[in-house]
Amino acid sequence: MDMRWNLDALYTSFESDSFLKDIKKLNLYIKELNIWIQNNLVETSVLQDNPAVTGTIIREYLNAIINIRKLYSALSSFAELTFSVDASNNTAKNYSEILEQKIPEITRATVKFTRWISLVPDIDEVIKDSALLTEHSFYLQQIIDESKYLLSDKEEILASKLKNTGSNAWSQLWNILTSKVKVNIEINGELKELPLPVVRNMAYEKDSSTREKAFKAEITAYKKFEEASAAALNSVKGEVIIMSELRGYESPLEMTLLNSRMDQKTLASMLSAIKEYLPVFRKYFRKKAELLGHSRGLPFYDLFAPMSKTLDRGKSNNDKLVFDYDEARKFIVNKFRDFSDDLADYAENAFENGWIDAEQREGKQGGAFCENLHVIGESRIMSNFDGSFSGVTTIAHELGHGYHGKCLKDESFLNADYPMPLAETASIFCETLIINSAIKNASESEAFTILENSIQSDAQVIVDIYSRFLFESELFEKRQMSSLSVEELKNIMIGAQKDSYGDGLDPEQLHPYMWACKPHYYYADYNFYNFPYAFGLLFAKGLYAEYLKTGKPFVKKYDRMLKDTGKMKIADITAMMDINIQSPDFWRSSLEMTKLDINKFITQG
Repeated sequence: MDMRWNLDALYTSFESDSFLKDIKKLNLYIKELNIWIQNNLVETSVLQDNPAVTGTIIREYLNAIINIRKLYSALSSFAELTFSVDASNNTAKNYSEILEQKIPEITRATVKFTRWISLVPDIDEVIKDSALLTEHSFYLQQIIDESKYLLSDKEEILASKLKNTGSNAWSQLWNILTSKVKVNIEINGELKELPLPVVRNMAYEKDSSTREKAFKAEITAYKKFEEASAAALNSVKGEVIIMSELRGYESPLEMTLLNSRMDQKTLASMLSAIKEYLPVFRKYFRKKAELLGHSRGLPFYDLFAPMSKTLDRGKSNNDKLVFDYDEARKFIVNKFRDFSDDLADYAENAFENGWIDAEQREGKQGGAFCENLHVIGESRIMSNFDGSFSGVTTIAHELGHGYHGKCLKDESFLNADYPMPLAETASIFCETLIINSAIKNASESEAFTILENSIQSDAQVIVDIYSRFLFESELFEKRQMSSLSVEELKNIMIGAQKDSYGDGLDPEQLHPYMWACKPHYYYADYNFYNFPYAFGLLFAKGLYAEYLKTGKPFVKKYDRMLKDTGKMKIADITAMMDINIQSPDFWRSSLEMTKLDINKFITQG
């Protein structure tokens, strides 16, 4: 089976007529919108008695911006997806930059409209008289709410332009560095140069000496680009601090929460519950360390060490869970079908039609992601599949993102943009389906393996994510004063890991470069992209518990919730599922599920 994706549904090449025509069309649409804005935004003072005129202006703007965003999405997605799996593709890189330079011109129009609509009298009366405006009422209210954080028109355009040579450029530099870096490592007596993602995936190897050797080689490799990564990180975060201050936010965290449609009380309740349960996770780490023969806690390189035999559906390889790609496909689709045919059919279609790029290769970005292409009603998934059970659950996770996009397929383009914390809900729910279904049909030995994999995954999302939140919080605090050196960044990361993992890890075997290998720190538009994973995990566990109680009737309610995530605040979405996310009790109830698994692991181990 082909392990590379096909992007032809977007464009066949950068030289194709459709791609080049759409570039020209985008330029025309942007120019026309700015002219229209200049000629049609009537002084709000004369609109008091003209709701029909107001409604017409808003409808025309919505139709224009939808057309622009659809075109931009198709073009930029093609360039970025191409570049993500081939860092040497300069054409893709150049077009990404060319398209980024269109953003200031779009910003020019959106800023003027946002400022205008925020002053429109009786906006609710205008909205209710139009089906199109009613459909986009949440979107319109969002931009009205955000208008108070606007800079002047000139400042907004300047900020948008400078971003292309600022945070966007630094982020791209980091992507290139991590995609192209080679790690020197000795394997079976032979010195090899391997891509960073390949070496990082050796953390799942059965042989302990291989895991340790790979970890040390990885740490050494970061020294090749640590200064450049530190410069990129300092520049991105410095820009974020300046922009959040200029806009009037109290902090980058407040900005992130507002952009995430989430409130401080919800975050505080979740983090409080997580902190309360950290000692439970530390018991798991110490037990795993004991089983692997460590006396000082678990070394970082053994966090992902496999613990038992493979599943019957895979192939046994010295007790390491191993699947070939076709086995992974069948495994995922079958488990998804136990939940719903719609989910299974979506996954089958993604595998069958080349929506997944799973092959490990040089020049390809590490990690995994899903890009929902609302403009064509499809998605594309990137992973670095290594045949492990973790590799299987990673693909299931990304397919969950894709299924979320599928549920939003018939929504307006403007209503398909959901906030970060909800972005991880469907993905982690799908992981949970895979893991729990696998345990149910496994032998005792297999069940232990899958159980440990599940706890391992939860520990990453709760404990490691918490350390990343602590790191980023301190990074922002100190970056306000000055740039941080490589040593300072390493020390902050080590301190955050000690605060989060406690005595669960060997204090002499931590990972000082986690800031250099995680892409989330380098996105100026996605700060604190760590707590959304914890939110997604714990919310998904709560949803899964509800599914176990109610069975098939839950599926329709779940799909409806996913469909509405682009046009509600998070608290309203969770209320649809009868969940109060401002109460620590909800978060405790989800964490309690992992606690039961950890107690089982300790007893059985």
